[in-house]
Amino acid sequence: MTFQVYDTTLRDGAQREGLTYSVVDKLAVARLLDDLGVGFIEGGWPGAVPKDTEFFRRARTELELRHAILVAFGATRKAGLAVEDDPQVRGLLDAQTPAVALVAKADLRHVERALRTTAEENLAMIRDTVSYLVAQGRRVFVDGEHCFDGFRFDSGYTSAVAETALAAGAERFVLCDTNGGMLPSQVTAVIEDLVARTGIAPERLGMHAQNDTACAVANTIAAVEAGVRHVQGTANGYGERPGNADIFAIVANLQLKLGMPVLPDGCLEQMVRVSHAISEIANIAPDTHQAYVGAAAFAHKAGLHASAIKVDPLLYNHVEPAVVGNDMRILVTEMAGRASIELKSRELGLDLAGHPDALSRVTGRVKELEADGWSFEAADASFELLVRSELPDAAPARPFTLESYRVIVEHREDGAVVSEATVKIRVRGERVIATAEGNGPVNALDEALRVGLARHYPALRDFELADYKVRILEGSHGTGAITRVLVETAGAGRDWTTVGVHPNVVEASWHALVDALTYGLDRARVPGASAA
Repeated sequence: MTFQVYDTTLRDGAQREGLTYSVVDKLAVARLLDDLGVGFIEGGWPGAVPKDTEFFRRARTELELRHAILVAFGATRKAGLAVEDDPQVRGLLDAQTPAVALVAKADLRHVERALRTTAEENLAMIRDTVSYLVAQGRRVFVDGEHCFDGFRFDSGYTSAVAETALAAGAERFVLCDTNGGMLPSQVTAVIEDLVARTGIAPERLGMHAQNDTACAVANTIAAVEAGVRHVQGTANGYGERPGNADIFAIVANLQLKLGMPVLPDGCLEQMVRVSHAISEIANIAPDTHQAYVGAAAFAHKAGLHASAIKVDPLLYNHVEPAVVGNDMRILVTEMAGRASIELKSRELGLDLAGHPDALSRVTGRVKELEADGWSFEAADASFELLVRSELPDAAPARPFTLESYRVIVEHREDGAVVSEATVKIRVRGERVIATAEGNGPVNALDEALRVGLARHYPALRDFELADYKVRILEGSHGTGAITRVLVETAGAGRDWTTVGVHPNVVEASWHALVDALTYGLDRARVPGASAA
């Protein structure tokens, strides 16, 4: 059977403490996961979560997936309720996804104590829901919740759950280590025992591991070595408690260590870019020491390693960093990463290969900016503007020049807090002064800038600030800390993200706002937009 890589970042991964995705975020993450080449993207629980219902609605017209199939997640029918009358099951059908994932109780203790129903009724719930959805033309996966704990408590009942799901038409039965308490040898033992008891082909089984013992990736690999051919994970291991199995480590280990081509050609080298971009969208600092994709994953201190690395980098690297989109670094004399810059520029439709001097300048500039806290992983628009500024006859000039801006925050006697911004700019030779109020200093600044530009660039009316994120950068503290701002703008049928960095959060926001408007007007091909 075909090997299946199944991502659940948008559902199980979103349960990480402090992580909240907007619908726009979820669409962006789905596109990135598709770039990685995963086979399935679990988008959420339609009907139960309004945001997920909206995501699936928008996905039908806004997502053009090249590799992945979108999956709606839900549960088996409720006890005592006919499957066709269950509104939660109806929500799964309304999502109009080709595939559906059902969570089902696989531990008899949970059936009796949590569901408060009988062992027989739980099996009927699984059978009815799977067969009903299959009859409606859906591919169905069944996640056996608490499967390993349940098997060790009552192997006969958990085996019956797996057999019932597959007999009803489920494509795969997924063994879930819901509590995350298993070790690799225990995973292997359960799978071998289950297969021996039931005669189920191991390739019809899947593996979903939580990371409570820090063994989620190892447990997943152990399951594959035991014959499982469906693996689930999340980007960067996001998830509840210590998280889920990291999908990046899973696929890299399978492909590079076990020689299993589980991703389409050319996708593995997208791992670093996708990992860091999802980190930025989640507003979580990338883990610099994360396996394969972390900035320090192939970093070496000068000294003992240095001489060996000069002879052959693989003497101290377990794989070639470039195969996962990473770079080797010598921490004293850091390498420039020209190949990554060239690859990313090519993805944006810009040819730096034919302009080696420009490539050197962009690489140096990116290196300088990143040392100051800038990050372009999730800010393609800012990166594109930077690259184009170094290419001959290709750089859009700013649509205006700044004379000054001022922001005032007023706390009034009635408790109201009002922000007011004034910008003084030059637009096409004209000096413009504009003032506006907002619900915060950045909103006021954005509104004032739009007021000042609206007459010259009416296309700005179609632009909307869709999201705004602020991060205090590592190593900086207190009110004087360095801040990084990401601004997501929507307009003209697309979204784009820009970045700004500065000790002052308003100035950081200004940089991101100016990039956002410059990029948007250039993409809209506004006549004269490049003449300030």
